[in-house]
Amino acid sequence: MLQRQAANGRAACFQTAFRLECGLVGNGRPLTYKSTRRKRMAKLIQKYFLFAVLLLALAASFAYSPPWLRLCYGLALFLFGMQNIEEGLRNAAGGRLEGWMRKSTATPLKGVLFGTGATLILQSSTLVALLAMAFLSSGMITLPGGIAIILGTNLGATGGVWLLALAGQNLSLSPAALPMLVFGILLGFFGGRSRALGRVLVGVALIFLGVDEIKDGFQAFGADIDFSGTQIGGMAETLLFFTVGFLLTVVLQSSHATLLLALAALSGGQLTLMQGFAVAVGSCVGTSVSTALVGMLGSDCSGRRLAVAHVLFNVVTAALSLAVWLPLTQAVILAGQWLGMGALLQLALFHTLFNVLGIAVFWKFQDRLARELTRRLPDAADAGSLPEETAALEAQYLNANMLLSPDTALAALGKEVRHLDKAGVETVCHALFLPPPLLYDETADDRNLPDPAPPLDADVPRLYARQIKPLFSSILEFAGKLDPSDETQQRQLAAEQTAAWQIVETVKESQHLQKNMQQYLSDSASPANRDYLRLRRHVFKTLLLFRRTDGADTEEARAELAHQLDAHIETLETLRGRAMVKLRNKELNGWQASSLLNDITYARRIGRALAEILASRNPLPEETAQADEGFAAQEAV
Repeated sequence: MLQRQAANGRAACFQTAFRLECGLVGNGRPLTYKSTRRKRMAKLIQKYFLFAVLLLALAASFAYSPPWLRLCYGLALFLFGMQNIEEGLRNAAGGRLEGWMRKSTATPLKGVLFGTGATLILQSSTLVALLAMAFLSSGMITLPGGIAIILGTNLGATGGVWLLALAGQNLSLSPAALPMLVFGILLGFFGGRSRALGRVLVGVALIFLGVDEIKDGFQAFGADIDFSGTQIGGMAETLLFFTVGFLLTVVLQSSHATLLLALAALSGGQLTLMQGFAVAVGSCVGTSVSTALVGMLGSDCSGRRLAVAHVLFNVVTAALSLAVWLPLTQAVILAGQWLGMGALLQLALFHTLFNVLGIAVFWKFQDRLARELTRRLPDAADAGSLPEETAALEAQYLNANMLLSPDTALAALGKEVRHLDKAGVETVCHALFLPPPLLYDETADDRNLPDPAPPLDADVPRLYARQIKPLFSSILEFAGKLDPSDETQQRQLAAEQTAAWQIVETVKESQHLQKNMQQYLSDSASPANRDYLRLRRHVFKTLLLFRRTDGADTEEARAELAHQLDAHIETLETLRGRAMVKLRNKELNGWQASSLLNDITYARRIGRALAEILASRNPLPEETAQADEGFAAQEAV
């Protein structure tokens, strides 16, 4: 049986040591060349220099134009209010939003309804889209399910436009904002969901204040800003304001902010209704492009497919609306007049019909689109082995998008720890002077290993410094940012921490093993040569059993292979006994015997570490209950 009790007993110790390691290496950076450091420093300097120039330019513009300052002030209040609502609602929901997302993709209709509802609640189509990309990257939802959620986010975004249009009528919201601000700040002094609710109230109050300030800012500009007199006309004017809406959304990173500006200008008579329609279409395309850029930079290939689908949906919908521009806009105007709607509500109605048109067009093609995206954007082929010694090993699954949810963060961490597993066992293969591809050969056996071929010059310490430690440091840094929401997630985090720590310890043990392996495998005339060949075969079989156990398809197969691994580790006592017999028979001298006995100990530690990794990933029910009691005791302390 695997040493499951030992693994669970050491979990708390590993967590403490993990944090100590974070202090030692977590603040460091992977070993890189000086030229790479200089390039990174130059990019940072350039970034902050441009930011400083932007701040100075804004400050100068504020001094020159008080109405511009008021407009920017209102926009800042609005954006900060949106951020407060988003974070407050997410904290109040806990992990339930993520649970709903996993269940919502059973059918396309459920996916659209979830995307619509989540966007209405969070008032951020970008956040819901990024969550969908993160869940898709972690394998929790399918691509067709993610596409359905994206369709729903576009429909849900119209809810915010209706609210802004209603708020933009000739009504001041500031009187309602002031008590909400007071109550929200008072609730913030409490913990838990009261604080989250307070954050939401503060956000709503800031939005109300921001809406009033933006309206007042446009009124202060007066005739200085008046797009309604633009004399371009026709499709050229439509494309011009489409571009304005697109660029504003990309810069502000919020379609709601762009539409709020359009509604304020429309309310003040500084923008015509047709120009507002064009801005609305441009804002939809802009938010999909900005979201896709963030998602593509922080997702794997599956997340990028969903980002492309998001852009494709909005671009095609925009193209269709422009193709039927006159009938569509005239239908909205006539419907608005018949229903007694003002210009602001007509803009909200147009935004809704525009997105409904896109959903109707894409509805029957979701599965076909998913298949086509999978064909055109295939997953990257697995390299199968470590890169060259001079190349750093980078994290494949850890990115900022995964931290949007504890579920996706833990899934990404688990994938990255298995990436570290693979790199670690391949490094141990180098210590044995064996080619790592043997690990993935289903016909491989410890009895038919290739003989060690000189020169035996593999450098495990160099591999550790260049590849294992940088990847381990990335895992440490990512794990430090992860905030489990319940005991189950805390157990999962502890298990992944234990596995990462153990694989690094395995590589360190192999560093000690390599020195004598190199010496005695190179000298076929040495009395210890055959003993080291046996030890080499033993350690390789340990690696082989570990890899096959972790990749087993069924629990029965996993349990059987785990039992074989445990029994195989115990056969090291036979090698130890043989070494003592040879020492008594003077077949080995004291120096050779002591080296061999030490290396048998290192081999045993490697085997036990790998067995404990498997135990931490597959705890028995009674061990899970013990872990729950342990975590509860830690919380009490």
